[in-house]
Amino acid sequence: MEEDQSATYSVDDALLSSGFGRFQILILSYAGVGLIAEAMEMMLLSFVGPSVQLEWKLTSHQESMITSVVFVGMLIGAYTWGVVSDNYGRRRGFLFTAIVTSGAGFLSAFAPNYVSLIFLRFLVGIGLGGGPVLGSWFLEFVPAPTRGTWMVVFSAFWTVGTIFEASLAWTVMPKFGWRWLLALSAVPSFVLLLFYVITPESPRFLCMKGRITEAMDVLEKMARLNNVQLPSGKLVSDKNIELDELSMSESTTLLPDAEENDTTTEDKGLSFGGMSVAKLLSPKLIRATLLLWMAFFGNAFSYYGIVLLTSELSNGNRICAKEEVESIHSNDASLYKNVFISSFAEIPGSFLSAMIVDRIGRKLSMASMLFTSCVFLFPLIFSRTDILTRVSLFGARLCISASFTIVYIYAPEIYPTSVRTTGIGVASSVGRIGGILCPLVAVALVHSCQQTTAILLFELVIFLSGLAVSFFPFETKGCRLNDTEVVMN
Repeated sequence: MEEDQSATYSVDDALLSSGFGRFQILILSYAGVGLIAEAMEMMLLSFVGPSVQLEWKLTSHQESMITSVVFVGMLIGAYTWGVVSDNYGRRRGFLFTAIVTSGAGFLSAFAPNYVSLIFLRFLVGIGLGGGPVLGSWFLEFVPAPTRGTWMVVFSAFWTVGTIFEASLAWTVMPKFGWRWLLALSAVPSFVLLLFYVITPESPRFLCMKGRITEAMDVLEKMARLNNVQLPSGKLVSDKNIELDELSMSESTTLLPDAEENDTTTEDKGLSFGGMSVAKLLSPKLIRATLLLWMAFFGNAFSYYGIVLLTSELSNGNRICAKEEVESIHSNDASLYKNVFISSFAEIPGSFLSAMIVDRIGRKLSMASMLFTSCVFLFPLIFSRTDILTRVSLFGARLCISASFTIVYIYAPEIYPTSVRTTGIGVASSVGRIGGILCPLVAVALVHSCQQTTAILLFELVIFLSGLAVSFFPFETKGCRLNDTEVVMN
């Protein structure tokens, strides 16, 4: 009896004993709907831009801005919602994102002019910037041994969203136009609001904030739904366990007051977003953070570029004729078909990443996918026949989507709970810079008949991203999530 009273267990221990059961499936379903909503709002840019350009007689630069402002909003939102969720909870973070995304997305359908459409899509981007919050929230409910595999399953909801959006556009756009597509694409975000009231807060976040009783309530609900027993003893914060382990370690050289200072700094970092970002650049994290930024930039630039270029490069030599481009844009069926087919590349990409991420590790998985993507794009430097273009873009999208999936698994694993969503948010913001530059640079090169230069640019960005991944300081496969930076190696 005394042993039970003195025994303790952490959130990780509770998750291991619970396994991945019905409770986690419900968490996965809710977070998955959020990822579907994000994918649909992003993929509709491939359809809305050309249609709006024709209807409002926009220039190619104005059409590109419809895409770029979304990424600008995401850049701002990713950091903002990351800080909010690290300070006030994961639930509050994705509540605000769902409100902004659903409201602005639906109102976009009624935009009377170009300026109002740009403003509303900017707001949608701010809301979409909170997507990584849902990923972190789901991650913190998954047992460590199967975390990689289930994060891949979670990422597969993005593929579902892209395919569903392409199908929706193919069905809706020819008959009802782009406004109906915008309105219907906002529905998944409204679903998040509908079921928000039953979502639990992350027990790891609650423990970090000292709200042990609330964390216990969540874990007990999880155990009941999964029909398992929690470990005997008292729930303690992983943060305290990590500090105890540090103080007992023979290799540590930290003084007692150094630990207190670290905790104090962490608390202040939670209160002020700027100090949270400063922790990302601390000596223990700066290398991983800078390399992660490079990886996010390269993945985002390449992924969204391949998506946007599918409707351009797939048309081969006809792309350089302005009149032909306009006729292609007006030929909705051709555009929808190309994007619809290329979207299926993400299905084998998801299966491939699920097969390798927990076997060969995060670093090798990402690097191999990025370098293989370079191989697929290489033939397009010399020839761009219709069949070769489709095959190359299909293979490149398969690999880059797999890499993007894995980097979103790796990113939350390298950061402690206190700055996890801020770290992912800032990295995601850097990725959005790639998304902003992509339509303004790469697509502009294609429109100016410099396809070879555009392909070489993608090759360079992807190759440098692969190098950055190769130099990541540590592998996270099978490792527990840290709550503090102090014990990170």
